Amino acid sequence: MPADLLATPDLLRSVFRRHAAGVAVITARGDAGPVGFTATSLASVSAEPPMFSFGVGTGSSSWPAIAAAGHVGVHILGEHQQELAATFARSGADRFAPPTAWREGPEGVPVLDGVLAWLVGRVVTRVPAGDHRIVIAEVVLGDPTGTGRPLLYHQGRFNRLRD
Repeated sequence: MPADLLATPDLLRSVFRRHAAGVAVITARGDAGPVGFTATSLASVSAEPPMFSFGVGTGSSSWPAIAAAGHVGVHILGEHQQELAATFARSGADRFAPPTAWREGPEGVPVLDGVLAWLVGRVVTRVPAGDHRIVIAEVVLGDPTGTGRPLLYHQGRFNRLRD
């Protein structure tokens, strides 16, 4: 087997750069204030009961709050929100400072304004997965009524759908 085909972190990253994914921001209330990060690992888990999952790195600045949170928020970003996605992806950024528009939502979870859709979920479990945890949450409530088209992530960049 050629060395560049062997299982490595670089191989995994290279393969998943070719996988277009929707962009979400995950939020939670932390002891020192709201936390959040950009994620492409969001997945629907179950319809009955309604559940979703996402991955979070245990070395991320958001992990301590996510590890302790009873509830989390999921926000589906629109193609008009590339800057918001970049802000929540940037290490060390003050993610909730202006121009980020948000409010305290159900269970104290930060809810971002202007997104295509959002959910608040009660954390059911956190499953160890290498240097990440897979968080599974049961939907408490949400709003699917935002307008626009979804923001995508592909080949290391934010992109728009093309017709």
